[in-house]
Amino acid sequence: MASDENVALHSRRAAPNVASIPDPDSPGREGSGGDHRITSNGKMEVEHVISKKLQLKMKAEHLKADLMKQLDSQVNEFMDSLIEESACLEPPSVPPFFSPPLSDRERSKLRQLRPSQDHGKLFVIRRSLLDELFEVNHIRTIYHMFIALLILFILSTLVVDFIDEGRLVLDFDLLVYAFGQLPLVVSTWLCMFLSALVVPYGLFHMWASQYHTSRHRSLRSLLAGSLFLLYQGLGLGFLPTYVVLQNGLPPASRFIVILEQVRLMMKAHSFVRENVPRVLVSAQDKNSPLVIPQVSQYLYFLFAPTLIYRDNYPRNPFIRWGYVATKFLQVLGCLFYAYYVFVRLCIPQFRSISLQLFDLRVMVLCVFNSILPGVLVLFLAFFAFLHCWLNAFAEMLRFADRMFYKDWWNSTSFANYYRTWNVVVHDWLYNYVYRDFLWVSQKRFRAGAMFFVFTVSAVVHEYVLAICFGFFYPVLFCLFMCFGMLFNFILHDRRKGPIWNVIMWTSLFLGQGVLICLYSQEWYAQRYCPLKEPSFLDLLKPRSWTCHQQIAPAVESP
Repeated sequence: MASDENVALHSRRAAPNVASIPDPDSPGREGSGGDHRITSNGKMEVEHVISKKLQLKMKAEHLKADLMKQLDSQVNEFMDSLIEESACLEPPSVPPFFSPPLSDRERSKLRQLRPSQDHGKLFVIRRSLLDELFEVNHIRTIYHMFIALLILFILSTLVVDFIDEGRLVLDFDLLVYAFGQLPLVVSTWLCMFLSALVVPYGLFHMWASQYHTSRHRSLRSLLAGSLFLLYQGLGLGFLPTYVVLQNGLPPASRFIVILEQVRLMMKAHSFVRENVPRVLVSAQDKNSPLVIPQVSQYLYFLFAPTLIYRDNYPRNPFIRWGYVATKFLQVLGCLFYAYYVFVRLCIPQFRSISLQLFDLRVMVLCVFNSILPGVLVLFLAFFAFLHCWLNAFAEMLRFADRMFYKDWWNSTSFANYYRTWNVVVHDWLYNYVYRDFLWVSQKRFRAGAMFFVFTVSAVVHEYVLAICFGFFYPVLFCLFMCFGMLFNFILHDRRKGPIWNVIMWTSLFLGQGVLICLYSQEWYAQRYCPLKEPSFLDLLKPRSWTCHQQIAPAVESP
């Protein structure tokens, strides 16, 4: 910059001397005075040019950044649309035995048997969003911040235990309690998995192999369907729940069994729902081959991180075992993270709050004090399961479609949040609840279909929490059916802009605080105020509403 200034100054000094040659007859004093004036004006003009140059440079840098952002977004949109179009144009690589040519009559019959698959789930090769974002240093720094917070939780726990006990306490008693009776959990899961592998596939194979030649197709179909529903309700529905309740499994062990129960029921339904229409269509033409998936395809589907059955999925060419180990280590780290969140932020607060008289002030403080642990648990559950756990199994199975979630954190409406938070479950609800409801109602009750989806999701969520916590307290059900439905219509997709994203996050934080506060209060109330012979109404009534009335006299007495 100094060299540019000297060059400009030299050029401006030389320019007047060349343009106006001094008159020898003119006095020297006037020449020196004019030369001084030119030099002064030149310095002022050079400073002005330099400032203008700096301003133009800054404007160019801002313009360059804006253009790069716009170009990047346009390229991403173009590539996404190109991938989707290529997936639509290229048929899946299925052997001819499983994809017989259909006549116009068969295609029309297929449209009558089930909703059109033109807008169904398309599986394409794509990475998880966080894997792409973590390649950006700015986003990875946020990940490092959470690791630093975990280190602080560990240090604070160790220091407090050392002060209280005079030694380092590393027993992790909460984790040991939460994951108790693991041998029973493993044996129960093994029985559920083997039954889900044998019974649905066996029933479908027997029905499909004899459907073409059977004279009593309706009766045979009714019998097979009844046996399948009986297995879903009794084999996968009642028996695992009975094992959980009869043996008094701790909360984390209950979550493993019940979530696997729900997952296997959804997978079995998807397998039957996708393959029965194909058998019915092939039965219309006796010359068409019988469409029955191989047992290896169904076995792969039971392990695959998706709830939508397909004969084939896009696959990666190899397995990155280092990536698998990293994801499982991150799941383990999230478990310890959740342990320290409960130990440092939840247990000390709710042990004391359960002994206090219940009033509005205590309730408000409880909700706002529960927001931080609630949000941390939300992030940990999302990162541990939807990102790490599903990606680890996808990598081991070479499952290439890793879109288990979308950018739900950018949502400006709850409608978009529900679609992007858990894409795996959303796809199942959309294909087998929402679309089938519209198919049955002939697309006349879209609002009813949406309400039915919310009801099914809320009932399943509340069932999982009720069995795993050991009490019925429909907080999540009420939030889902009341505020969730309301926000779904108020904060819809037409709401754009940063303010709506702030509103979405604020309501999400408050909802997490309410859940952690009320469920934790009820948990300790069940322990402090047990009922010896509870009636059915006592089981439905929250214990935290009356437990403080029983504890207060004991606390006040000397």
